[in-house]
Amino acid sequence: MRFPGRITHWLLTALLGGGLLAGAPSYADDVQGADDSLPNMLGVGVIHLPRWQGARVHRDQLAPYIEVELDDRLTLSTDDGVTLDLIHAERLHGGLFGNYQWGRSREDLGSRLGGIVNSLSPRLNAGGYVEYDLNKAQNLGVTLSHDTQGAGVYLNMYAVTGLPPLGSYQHSLQLQLQSMNGPAMRRFFGLTPAQATQLGVNAWRPGAGAQQMALEYDAMIPLGDSLAAVFSLNFARLLGDAADSPLVRYYGSPYQFTGSLALVYRF
Repeated sequence: MRFPGRITHWLLTALLGGGLLAGAPSYADDVQGADDSLPNMLGVGVIHLPRWQGARVHRDQLAPYIEVELDDRLTLSTDDGVTLDLIHAERLHGGLFGNYQWGRSREDLGSRLGGIVNSLSPRLNAGGYVEYDLNKAQNLGVTLSHDTQGAGVYLNMYAVTGLPPLGSYQHSLQLQLQSMNGPAMRRFFGLTPAQATQLGVNAWRPGAGAQQMALEYDAMIPLGDSLAAVFSLNFARLLGDAADSPLVRYYGSPYQFTGSLALVYRF
């Protein structure tokens, strides 16, 4: 398990750049029907995530949990990123969006891929979002963001529905469809001819398209007046050129699982 000494880095990144990229880990901040009198949450948790997008092996990562609303327009979240609502209508919301994107280290790639396949540093993405509330428990949304340090473009469409509460247990389901442009696909799933020769597989230059579809279950369990446990289970299936990449076919899996658990203080 990684317990980074640079926890301050995680906190600053979450505040400045937002949450985790679509397709990456998520917490249970989308739970519908939670206690509206305690909208803000701070805490710490553990994320169980694939070592790299498409990997079949996992790692555990300590990370902060932040879900804070400021003046009813600005939201800081280690799941959904930073959003600034410029529309702020009764049902329609939209504006600016920021997001943190996980990379992959040589250690994550392992002895077979490390040193051949490119390691990727974490990055920040920035763009916009639009969300429409069908009712209090259901909404539809889309985010479109651009890599602030590269040419990658990421599109995420989602639908969230709250489930009937079980006493104080609040939970919801979310369906996500994520797409990437060509440079983003090649960054995560491409193989140059030189890399392919070293691995003994075919070179791969993927194009733009759908990258994965995911179903996510989020929940919050109150543990008292101010404490709660939040957790998330995310099951994803890589699609198109992402699933067909030799990295995934020979060294990973198109089926991806991410889970997270955090203890939070609500206020």
